[in-house]
Amino acid sequence: MADFALGPKARSAGYRLAGYDEIGSTNSEALAAAAAGDPGGIWFVALKQTAGRGRRGRAWESPSGNLAASLLIIPDAEPNLLATLGFVAGVAMQNAFARILPKGAVRIGIDGADAMDGNGRVALKWPNDVLADGAKVAGILLEMGKTPDNRNAIVIGIGVNVIAAPTGLPYPATSLRDLGFARSAEEVFEALAESWVEAFSLWSEGTGITQVLAQWRASAAGIGAPVAVTQDGIVRRGIFETIDASGRLVMRDDDGARIVITAGDVHFGATASAQS
Repeated sequence: MADFALGPKARSAGYRLAGYDEIGSTNSEALAAAAAGDPGGIWFVALKQTAGRGRRGRAWESPSGNLAASLLIIPDAEPNLLATLGFVAGVAMQNAFARILPKGAVRIGIDGADAMDGNGRVALKWPNDVLADGAKVAGILLEMGKTPDNRNAIVIGIGVNVIAAPTGLPYPATSLRDLGFARSAEEVFEALAESWVEAFSLWSEGTGITQVLAQWRASAAGIGAPVAVTQDGIVRRGIFETIDASGRLVMRDDDGARIVITAGDVHFGATASAQS
């Protein structure tokens, strides 16, 4: 049986929790709660999803023992800032891993590439992935709904490969167990909920996005390295320069042109350098 719990910071901040052994989709449950008039500030958490989803409608495999967590919030922020909550979630997830994983100098390899600068084990991959030793260990999905009084309701869905990683993917994936860490979904969730309180407070209804993005960049994978971005079947290649003030990826192509990317699938390392 699932034994999820909120830590002291999350409880003090007024967050609530609905925990499940198994559910169709924690995001769907959160969106339904918003439509029914829930005031927000509630986590929907499960050990297993049977109908989980990722970006662009892709399925998100979640066997029993992994973590599926979705937070419903109804922020009082400008609509154009709501998408930056994905970066808040990335910072929170990275800090959660820092709480529960041992410290140590372990190289970061990006999509199977050689190690890059930095000694951290966890890196953030634009726009919404968390990597461990160069492989995806967690993903983030933001979805928007409406409350009965027509306010914007945001669901931040976070899936973590705790005991197993999906196979047959076009990119490397790993789990905490694969990395040699015996952690439970309950442990990961409590650390995440505590770290979320800190990162969301920094975001401060969007007024602190500059500080959030600075923290995100400090743990970013691939800045200064070759990057390939696929958009609607078109591949753009260049050097990943930074994330701008709106959270968009900025790259420089071989001709020196500056390209700003709002959405797309990103690859680093050998994949980025390959010519097609």
